[in-house]
Amino acid sequence: MEIVCAREDLIFGVRTVGYALATRSSMPILGGIRLQARSSGLELGSTDLERSVRCQIPAKVTTEGAVVCPGHVLTQLSTRLPGDAEITLTESEGKIRVRCGEADFELLSFPVDEFPTLPTPPDNALCRIPREKMMQAITQAAFAALKASETTRLALTGVDLLFSAGSMKLAATNGYRLAVKRVPVSQLPEDFEGSFLVDAQILNDLQRSLGSGGAEEVVLYEDQGQLHVESGPILFSSRLIQEQFPDFERVVPKDSQLGLFLSREALLETLRRIEITAAEESGAVTLKVTEKETAVELSSASKEKGAGKERVRLAKPAEKSLEIAFKAEYLIDALRRMGSDEVALWLSESDRAGLLEPSGDIAPEDEGFIYVCMPVRLI
Repeated sequence: MEIVCAREDLIFGVRTVGYALATRSSMPILGGIRLQARSSGLELGSTDLERSVRCQIPAKVTTEGAVVCPGHVLTQLSTRLPGDAEITLTESEGKIRVRCGEADFELLSFPVDEFPTLPTPPDNALCRIPREKMMQAITQAAFAALKASETTRLALTGVDLLFSAGSMKLAATNGYRLAVKRVPVSQLPEDFEGSFLVDAQILNDLQRSLGSGGAEEVVLYEDQGQLHVESGPILFSSRLIQEQFPDFERVVPKDSQLGLFLSREALLETLRRIEITAAEESGAVTLKVTEKETAVELSSASKEKGAGKERVRLAKPAEKSLEIAFKAEYLIDALRRMGSDEVALWLSESDRAGLLEPSGDIAPEDEGFIYVCMPVRLI
């Protein structure tokens, strides 16, 4: 194998496939990046067996072939090579030579035949969606899931992708909060209905991968327990979680009697301040609203840190009185991922879930977003 490519292109490719490099595996080959030179250019690929990433970059191919390089070494080297020269990669006798300007390196490689076969999407796409909308959907859903280290229930570590009626709905929950984001998609078969559960951390890596480049449109495929996401030169594949996601529609409040309409920024900044004196074990912040009042009082207290309270103005007077507490972190997480100037917090009783959603002139990135949060029990 012998190819010549631009340094910027190689950096883009290496960083993109780096999201699927295995860092703690008993199989050293999973820490490698496969370089496959063809007449059409250079394909980089990596996998940790749960996910895989392929990335095509332009290259002048003198000799076709494949080699597997240590991913961490290639990542470090590509970013530190001289920036004003092309890179020449030559494979020979189990080693790969990297030349750039006056720099000349010879790297060890892994046996190509030990590298796993990377999954390939089927011919028929499931649907298409603008790349920016896909990235925003992940932003407003995946954060609500648990990490694998926090639970043995795999379903709570995933984001459920539900497809029907020309839309994709993403839902994630940790059992105490629920984030739901609905986005329109194109070319979804008219009679298709289905759901696919994907690890939230993998979706976050997909989002970062898409953020580094790709086409304006994302194409989704599903085949044999794998979800494939293609965007220009990038193909990101992930195994699906084979567990049943909770029936989240049942927990979305439908009959909330009290709507608090507030400035998103004012509520967010107040919560960040009041959280400071919240109890460590609960992180609870109490919201107290009085009928016909034009402000809601937020307060917190703990034996170790003291107490604090602050009022946030309402866009219109409250229609009833209520006192309820939420974990401040949960509300902050949602508010900081929204872009609308105004939000509505719908409440019913002190022991029932609250519903947060954008209000007023809704920012485009907030369309189709709702957030459900369970209260902290007041003592």
